[in-house]
Amino acid sequence: MRVQHEQLLVATRGKGTYEITDEIQDKIDKSKIDNGIVTVFVQHTSCSLTTMENAAPAARRDVERFFEKLVPEEADYEHDDEGPDDMPSHIRMVLTRTNETIPIVQGKMQLGTWQGIFLFEHRRDPHRRKIALTLMGE
Repeated sequence: MRVQHEQLLVATRGKGTYEITDEIQDKIDKSKIDNGIVTVFVQHTSCSLTTMENAAPAARRDVERFFEKLVPEEADYEHDDEGPDDMPSHIRMVLTRTNETIPIVQGKMQLGTWQGIFLFEHRRDPHRRKIALTLMGE
């Protein structure tokens, strides 16, 4: 079994979902791992990862609006070192995930027909997000 580590940098334009499925698959293709797993881990506390609908942009917009209502910026948060979207971004990250593990079979991620992997940016300002990939397999 081989283990390989890679990194992705994702430039965001502010809050929203950013599909990274193709970039991950490209790293798998270059690794030549045919069967195994890929673990995807975002190295930040104010964004997250999610596997979700990738065909209908309205589904992602609905999720984004839901999180705006669920964790509003206007609440009375103690932690606001980086502005009013600071603490809400941490809460949204806690409610979602910072990692995904996906099986690889015959060199392809085993995602469902309408699934994609997304970076979910919770901050208003643009950021450069680091994502660590660990590929394991043969």
